[in-house]
Amino acid sequence: MAIRSNTFATTGRSRKGEPWVWLTASGLSIGVVLTVALLLLIIFKGLSSFWPARIDVLEIKTGDSVEKVAGIITQARSRKDVDGSFHKEIQLFRGNRSLTPELFLFIDEAKISSTERPADMCLIEQLEGGKAIGRLRSFTESGNAPVDATSQEFQKVLKNALREGSRTRKQLRKIERDEIGEVNKGLEQLRILEKTQPGDSGTASRRADLEARYLTLAADARTLRERLSTRHLVVEAADGRTMEIATGNILHVFESNRAGFFSRLWETLHRIWNFLSDEPREANTEGGAFPAIFGTVTMTLVMCLFVTPFGVITAIYLREYAKQGFLVRAVRISVNNLAGVPSIVFGVFGLAFFVYFLGGEIDSLFFPDKGAATYKTGGMLWASLTLALMTVPVVIVATEEALAAVPRGVREAALACGASKWQVIQRVVLPASLPGILTGIILAMARGAGEVAPLMLVGVVKLAPELPIDGSFPFVHPERKFMHLGFHIYDLGFQSPDSEAAKPMVFATTLLLIVLVVAMNLTAIILRNRIRKRYAVSSF
Repeated sequence: MAIRSNTFATTGRSRKGEPWVWLTASGLSIGVVLTVALLLLIIFKGLSSFWPARIDVLEIKTGDSVEKVAGIITQARSRKDVDGSFHKEIQLFRGNRSLTPELFLFIDEAKISSTERPADMCLIEQLEGGKAIGRLRSFTESGNAPVDATSQEFQKVLKNALREGSRTRKQLRKIERDEIGEVNKGLEQLRILEKTQPGDSGTASRRADLEARYLTLAADARTLRERLSTRHLVVEAADGRTMEIATGNILHVFESNRAGFFSRLWETLHRIWNFLSDEPREANTEGGAFPAIFGTVTMTLVMCLFVTPFGVITAIYLREYAKQGFLVRAVRISVNNLAGVPSIVFGVFGLAFFVYFLGGEIDSLFFPDKGAATYKTGGMLWASLTLALMTVPVVIVATEEALAAVPRGVREAALACGASKWQVIQRVVLPASLPGILTGIILAMARGAGEVAPLMLVGVVKLAPELPIDGSFPFVHPERKFMHLGFHIYDLGFQSPDSEAAKPMVFATTLLLIVLVVAMNLTAIILRNRIRKRYAVSSF
C-alpha cells in the first residue's frame, strides 16, 4: 500500500497548510509579545514613579573647582562625542527651583569624584515651586526664637506647623472657591437682571450687600494668606546655600535615605492616594489627576446613556422591521463605513453642529441676555454626544448580530402562543440579546474612553477647577468644560514646559487610564455574564 504524501503532487505544497498555520501563529505571537511588553513597561514605569528613591550627594570635579549636588538619579545612558568616544552619564533630579532654574542635570560619570547618601537629606514637596532637596536646619516663626533641627521639639513643632498649614489652606480654598464663587455668581445674575429690568429698585441694595460680602471674604482670604507665610522652614542645599520655605507652602516632608522598606511602602501608598484624590499643580506636572478621572468616567457614562438607546433602536428596526432590500443594504454599508471615519472628523462635526449650531440656538432661546456663551462653547454634553455619534456604529453592528443569533424556534414558539411581534421582541428577543448588546457597549466604552482628538475641539481643557457635577445648584452642569485622562497624557507629554519633569506623571496617568478602562469593561463583562446565564437561550 502506497504511503500518502503530505504534499500535493501538482504543486508540492503542504496538504495541511502547516506554513500558513505557522505564519498566522507567528503573527499572533508577535502581537501578544508587543502588547504584553508595552503593558509591562507602563506598569513598571507607572508604579516606580510613586516609589520614593534615595537621595544621592555627588561631588563633581570640573578642572580645579569642586561642586556638590544632591538629587535623585533618574536614568543612566551612554553619550557619543563628536570624536566617536562614548561617555557614561547620569541624569539627576535636583529640584530647588528657587536656587537654580534647571531641575534636571546630566553629569558625566568621569567627573564624579565621590557619591554618598547622607541620612539627613530630605525631599520637601511644595504647593508652589516644585520639590526641594536639602537638610533641615531650623524652624522660624515671627516673634519667637528659632527652633534648631537638632533639638528634641523640632519634629513636633514642624508637624504642628504642617498640620496648621493644611487646615489654613482648606479654609482659604473654601473662601476663594466656594464663598467668593457664590458671590460672583450672584453679581452676574444681578447684572443680567439690571439689563433686562433696568427699573428694579431692589437690585441696587442687593448689589451693595454682595459687594460688601465680597470685601469681607477678600479680607479674610488675605488674612489667611498672611498666616500661611508667618512660619518658615530653613533648608540647606548640598552646596551650602539656604532656602526659607513657608510652612504654609509645604505639603509633605520625607526623609528618603533614613526610611526603611515599610516606611517607603507607606510613602508609596500615600503618593498614590494623593495622585488619585488631588488636583494637578505646576502646569499639571505635580499633584494629582482627580478632575481628569472624574471627567473621563462621567463623559464615558453620559456617552453610554446616549449611544445605547439610539444604537439598539436602530438595530431593532434594521433587523426586525425594515424590508430587506437595496436601501437597507445601503444603510448597513454606511453604518459600517461610519466606523472607519477618522475621529478628528467627528470632532469637527461636533464643533460645527453641536457647539456652534445647537449650542447657539440654545443660548439664543434660553440665555439671550447673559452676554457670554453658555452652551455655544465646548462642554461635557457636546463631548459626550460627539463620542456617542462616533461609537454608535459599534453598538448597531453588535446589536444586529445579537438579534440575529436568537434562535428562530424561540420566536416562532412565542408567536404560536399568541404574542404580537413587538411582544416577542420585548419579552423574548431583547432579553436573549442583552449579552451581545452589552458586548457592543463595552467596545464603545473602550473606544470612547481612550479618544482624545475629537475632545480637543468639543470641550476638554488643560485645567478645569470646576467639576461638571458638584454641590452648586442645579448640581449637574453639562455646559462646563472638563479634564480627560487621554488629553492629560497628551498635554503632559507634548505641551509641558518641562518634559523631563512630566515623564513620571505621563506613565502614572497612562497606567491609571488603562486601569480605569479595564475596570469599567470588567464591570460590564460581569454584568453581561450574569445576564447570559439568566437568558441561556441566546447563542451569541
